[in-house]
Amino acid sequence: MDFRKVNAIIRSDALEKVEQRLHELGVPGISVTRVKGYGEYKNFYTNDWITTHARVEIFTSAKRADEIAQAIMDAACSGTSGDGIVAVLPVEKVYKIRHRAEVLPDEST
Repeated sequence: MDFRKVNAIIRSDALEKVEQRLHELGVPGISVTRVKGYGEYKNFYTNDWITTHARVEIFTSAKRADEIAQAIMDAACSGTSGDGIVAVLPVEKVYKIRHRAEVLPDEST
């Protein structure tokens, strides 16, 4: 199995730009969730330091993972602290629930 999961945590205000770039690349699907936390950037003006970001998750073939990660970084980069992170993780298997069958990677995912 040659799947990867591209997992990015980005500034919420960069989400639209990232979505547009991924659409231009022909990425067939993404999941987006709102997340809260802190890392490099902490909001020292609040009691809990927590900030809101967007998490983008994409399952793709190993061949496209680096291209997608680079596109996210290019679109989300403002050059300031707290721009976010991108992680590329190995995926053992992916199943489509409707078909109850394993998905095989190809060049389009």
